[in-house]
Amino acid sequence: MTRTEILTRYRRLRQISKEHHAAVVDIIAPDVMLDWAKRLGLTQGKTLVLENENEMTLAEDLAIYLPRLGRSHPLDRYARARQFAPDEAIVLAAMRDARFSLWHIERRHETAGLILRDLLRGGEIRLIDEAMEQNAPPGMEMAARLLRLGGFAMTARIIVPVTPDLMEQVFDRAPALRRGEGDVLAQDPRFAIGVYRAAVAAGTMNSVRLQRT
Repeated sequence: MTRTEILTRYRRLRQISKEHHAAVVDIIAPDVMLDWAKRLGLTQGKTLVLENENEMTLAEDLAIYLPRLGRSHPLDRYARARQFAPDEAIVLAAMRDARFSLWHIERRHETAGLILRDLLRGGEIRLIDEAMEQNAPPGMEMAARLLRLGGFAMTARIIVPVTPDLMEQVFDRAPALRRGEGDVLAQDPRFAIGVYRAAVAAGTMNSVRLQRT
């Protein structure tokens, strides 16, 4: 595929992703969303306290992708709600199989996108993201949930730039995570929660300008 063809395909799937994420947020109970925000340190009592909208997107990511004990998974409920057109079904399937990890930007792809290395599982993946391709430097490391769409991946909604200091905060606050590695650590819900909570505490999301779907 040419660069134009790839970006045209990406933009269509990105728009569908935006619509899916917004629709799933709509079916999540307000008390559940507030509880996730509280776990990230984004509330005072029952009031949200945000420095920027990116912080709320972190809470929404957890609410969408991490099931609560005793509750059905939001993505499962959404998938049962109606019939989906072929491309809608493709994106929804990718959301239900989303992969959270730490990623290192290796280089730009010769046609379009970036090549990322999975720091936890190993291996490389091709990310299509127009803003990141333009602005994110090789060598940058980030935490993100990626949707794999056959031939390329795109971010679920947001990225969190990570540094050794931020990761040390994650493990200091949840020492049990130090015993995990690879896919086990990546899939542990406490890991994503810890990364997001550390990012909020450090004010990391104030500088994020590369994401948004």
